[in-house]
Amino acid sequence: MVTTVFINGRIFCGSSGLFASTLVIEDDHVAHIGWENDDAVIQVQAIASTVDLKNRMVLPGFIDGHVHILNFGMSLQKLDLLPCKTLGDIQDAITFYAATHPSDPRILCRGWVQSVTDSKALATALDDLDPRPIYIEALDLHSTWCNNSALKELEVHSKPDPPGGKIHRYSDGTPSGLLEEAAQFDIVWPFLGRVTSMEKKLAAIDAAISAHRRAGYTGLVDMAMEESEWVALNAYRAQRGELPMHVAVHWLVPYSKCDTDIFSQIDRVIALHQNFNRKISPEFCVNGVKLICDGTVDGCTAGLHQPYGGLSDIVDPIWPANTLVVAIRRATEAGLQCAIHAIGDRTVGQAIDCLSQIEDLPACRHRIEHLEITTPEDAKRLGQLGIVASVQPVHLDPATFDAWPEMLGIKRCKRAFAYQEFIDGGAHLAFGTDAPTAEHYALPNLYVATTRRSSINPSSQDTVNPEFGVSLATAISAATAEAAYASFSDSWTGTLRPGYKANFVVLDMVWDIESLLEARVCQTWYKGKKVFDEEDGL
Repeated sequence: MVTTVFINGRIFCGSSGLFASTLVIEDDHVAHIGWENDDAVIQVQAIASTVDLKNRMVLPGFIDGHVHILNFGMSLQKLDLLPCKTLGDIQDAITFYAATHPSDPRILCRGWVQSVTDSKALATALDDLDPRPIYIEALDLHSTWCNNSALKELEVHSKPDPPGGKIHRYSDGTPSGLLEEAAQFDIVWPFLGRVTSMEKKLAAIDAAISAHRRAGYTGLVDMAMEESEWVALNAYRAQRGELPMHVAVHWLVPYSKCDTDIFSQIDRVIALHQNFNRKISPEFCVNGVKLICDGTVDGCTAGLHQPYGGLSDIVDPIWPANTLVVAIRRATEAGLQCAIHAIGDRTVGQAIDCLSQIEDLPACRHRIEHLEITTPEDAKRLGQLGIVASVQPVHLDPATFDAWPEMLGIKRCKRAFAYQEFIDGGAHLAFGTDAPTAEHYALPNLYVATTRRSSINPSSQDTVNPEFGVSLATAISAATAEAAYASFSDSWTGTLRPGYKANFVVLDMVWDIESLLEARVCQTWYKGKKVFDEEDGL
């Protein structure tokens, strides 16, 4: 047995906000938390190795409760357009990138904010930049702007709009350049998945996991798994052996007008779940299904109770309520957890209504992802019904909130990202980052959740509904213990306590929300092994 004693630390003991100074690890689990003169520490010091924490803070390892592993890894190799403020900036950036990457078969871009181009996305604005296919993925991942070379290889001229999606077209039916929602998930993503080599996919997965390891994460929950990514993830795991963090996945089940298609997708997840469930394979498991029920506010595809963004009609949820209930029930009966993407208040209300029809709902731990605009009534219903509130604080960063007041109006913006209301209503609040729609770092996520100020532009004093800010202890719990609860891993990780896996992060950090952006990840430990150390570049 390998025993390690960590001394002179500030070891977080849970939501109480209390700290201890000493941590004892035996092999892969926590044996004791307390003080240096405790009997449990004295008894093992003669045989144990000792690590001096030098007054640094120790927290449970962060868990990214909502991430897109392969897409995040691939995004690190794409041209980032987030700094662009005009169409001209985008065109200049692509022109320069194309000239410096002559061997790339396609120009792949990320980080397009629709308001930068007044929500216009025409292929003709890109055609003269380069003859190769150009794909510009929106920051929210729910749409892609293509040039005509890309539209041609996607063969969208002969394709109908998929259920829940749209291929934007001119009046004569010719595709104009934008594919959104299901057109993104059912056409663009599968095509790019087919033309991307396994070598590149493995490298992307490695980049994503390495980035999270360096950021203090010991767990990930992938929120849009599909067949080709599953094959790549398993190939990576076979190649590398044990991963340096636990991974749970939710399989993307697209809406279809044909129930048979929906059942076929859910049945595929049920089959995988037989071998990759939480009992047999807790550290690499298929937790459930992901159901995308609306789009995004920036793309004017989120389902709100009133029209917005210049639209004259109300945006309907993607899934009809009766079909959604049938899908939820089929998944639930097979022991699968449902994660429902619902951003707008209308879609959130529908999701809660549908989930409320499931028996013993709290035990299912079904989740609603995002919850960006909610009514006061629905904010309370989450806790009353035992629905997990799975949110991504980086999405409320004031630096990316600029377009909302004009699109929604000030009154509706006052209902945005109501995290403290979810807590007050008794809901379990779990944090993720939704990378690559935002940075994957945990500490900026905590900063935005607590201060409601910008981590992108820290000098700004702008806030987004600061009355909904949560305490630092609550935020840390949401990024650790509650994220573990939301993924059914809370019986063995997410908290530092005897018998739990020794998954933790060592930080140079002050217990102050104003100092979170200056905090630094020094080490990451997974199952008692150091998997990252800033000093030796592990």
